[in-house]
Amino acid sequence: MIRKIIKIDKEKCNGCGACASACHEGAIDIIDGKAELVREHFCDGLGDCLPECPTGAISFEERDAPAYDEEAVKEAQKKIAAKNRAISSHSGCPGSKIMQIRRTETSEPVKATSTADSGSKLQNWPVQIKLAPVNAPYFNGSKLLIAADCTAYAYAAFHQDFIRNKVTLIGCPKLDQVDYSEKLTAIIQNNSIQSVTIVRMEVPCCGGLEIAAKKALQASGKFIPWQVVTISIDGKIME
Repeated sequence: MIRKIIKIDKEKCNGCGACASACHEGAIDIIDGKAELVREHFCDGLGDCLPECPTGAISFEERDAPAYDEEAVKEAQKKIAAKNRAISSHSGCPGSKIMQIRRTETSEPVKATSTADSGSKLQNWPVQIKLAPVNAPYFNGSKLLIAADCTAYAYAAFHQDFIRNKVTLIGCPKLDQVDYSEKLTAIIQNNSIQSVTIVRMEVPCCGGLEIAAKKALQASGKFIPWQVVTISIDGKIME
C-alpha cells in the first residue's frame, strides 16, 4: 500500500541513536553506525523521531510500504518490557546481583582536580543502565550520575570528580540498541533522586545519552536539579 513513512538519509546520519530512542514502536535500529528503518510495519508515520535528529537526516516520503501493524508493535513492546523486568530483577547471575558499596567519604570537591585519586569511589553495582534495577536501596536519597562509557577512560580523575558520592549508571547509545529513557524514567520516578549529573563525550553519538536522560527527567514529572558535563577526546572538561 502507498502510505507516509519515514526516510533516513545515511549521508547525514551520524549514528547518535536519538531517533531509535524516540521511536516507541521500535522501528529503527543502529546498524554499522547508521540509523536504519528495519521494521517498516512498525513505523506509524507520525514522525516522533524527526525532531530528535540533530542532523536533519530523517524526513517523510510517500511510497509503497507494509501497513502499520499495531498488534505486532504491542507484542514487541510487551517482550521488551518483559526483558527489562527480567534484567531489573536478579535472576541468579552473580555478576548482575545488586550491591551497595559503602564509602566513608562525605565531602565532595567543588572543582575538578588535576590528578586522579588511587582509590575507587564506586558505590553501587551493576553500573550498566541495561543491567541496573529499577528499585535499589542505594538509589533513595542519592545523587545520580549518568555517564557515557568512554568518559571514564578519557578523563583521568573521573572517580574523584564524578563518581565520588554518587550512584553511577553508564551506557553507550551507539552500541546498545535499547531505549535508555524508559529505564531511567522508571528509576527517577520510583526513587528519591536528589540530583542528576550527565557526563558525555564531545562526539555526536553521545547526544543520544543526553537526550535519553533529559527525556527521563521530563517524563518523571519531578523537578530535580540536573547538569550536563561534556568531556573532550583529549580528556578535558569543555565549557
